[in-house]
Amino acid sequence: MQTHFTEQDLEQPHIREAERVLRTCVHCGFCNATCPTYQLLGDERDGPRGRIYLMKQMLENPEDDVVTEETRLHLDRCLTCRNCETTCPSGVEYHKLLDIGRAEIERRAPRPAAERALRFGLRKALVEPARFQALLKLGQTFRPLVPGTLRDKMPPAPVDAGSRPEGARHERQMLILEGCVQPGLSPNTNAATARVLDRLGIGLTPAPEAGCCGAIDYHLNAQDAGRARMRANIDAWWPHVEAGCEAIVQTASGCGAMVKEYGEVLADDPDYADKAARISALAKDLVEILRAEDLEPLTLREHKRLAFHCPCTLQHAQKLGGSVDAVLAKLGFSLTPVQDAHLCCGSAGTYSVTQPELAAELRDNKLDALEAGDPEVIVTANIGCQTHLNGAGRTPVRHWIEIVDEALA
Repeated sequence: MQTHFTEQDLEQPHIREAERVLRTCVHCGFCNATCPTYQLLGDERDGPRGRIYLMKQMLENPEDDVVTEETRLHLDRCLTCRNCETTCPSGVEYHKLLDIGRAEIERRAPRPAAERALRFGLRKALVEPARFQALLKLGQTFRPLVPGTLRDKMPPAPVDAGSRPEGARHERQMLILEGCVQPGLSPNTNAATARVLDRLGIGLTPAPEAGCCGAIDYHLNAQDAGRARMRANIDAWWPHVEAGCEAIVQTASGCGAMVKEYGEVLADDPDYADKAARISALAKDLVEILRAEDLEPLTLREHKRLAFHCPCTLQHAQKLGGSVDAVLAKLGFSLTPVQDAHLCCGSAGTYSVTQPELAAELRDNKLDALEAGDPEVIVTANIGCQTHLNGAGRTPVRHWIEIVDEALA
């Protein structure tokens, strides 16, 4: 794609990066074929190619009044699922351009007060685990008074986490990110992970000082706040890294995708660039750990029929599509076929709150596909997808490692 940036424009790092991404695009339109919002709305501006043109026009004309609320609407409707990147034959890193475009539009076309308040509230409510759990308990107590969009995301009561084994007794040690909303919504996920890895001779070390991975702030255009959280996590993990920890395990694929990008996001930070790159290299989704191990010690006493929903952050961002399916099949579970498994469920971080109508339509379409094979349970690998799909009140949705843990003899 031809660009028209001035030499002065290109002195700015974000414009240089935008030009690099734009020049890889050949505007073929293959991306629209797999874009969930384009499939629903049929508007060129609600597909990757159209959004790329909108951002190109905006970035090339910093002084012109080309940024409107309508432009922001089309960028807001993007799920950042990165399906288009998997499809693109030219390797366009669309998500990097989107981060630049969204930051620019926030600067040039401020949102109405109500939208700003909603986004600020989401950031403050979700990223601090203690605050989120307190708000969650309050919401569960006064459930009938909670707005429907949020009420659907609150489980009546999470599965009991049970006990965690003492990980220090193993020679092999890994860190685990507890996360921000997962401890409140699904505390059993990391506990089940610890129990399964314990059987494989791997101990998990929590780092309580590490909090939210930074994705919520970063993708709600509070990028400085997101970077601050990344630095805090690096500081919390670094003593363990220096002590020789083998990996940093992520059980939420959305967090894993973000932590794996620490090295890129902080590449220009002289104090953290090298550390961030090291952290990204150590970050592993749980399935990357299990698929590399001898699974013989995991003897299952039951084999449920499952449908696996592969989160976008696992298959498109981390390029791990098919990995969980393979591990579950190796363990003996029966997996039902899922049509259009590449499409987003509509959760997409805070998207299901900021774009509830589109998110609900995508959720219902996804559940229709997942339930077509009549599974006993739907399993996934991301807490956001899990709570969003469960909000429909249909087939139960769990994290896949919980089902493995329960099935162990």
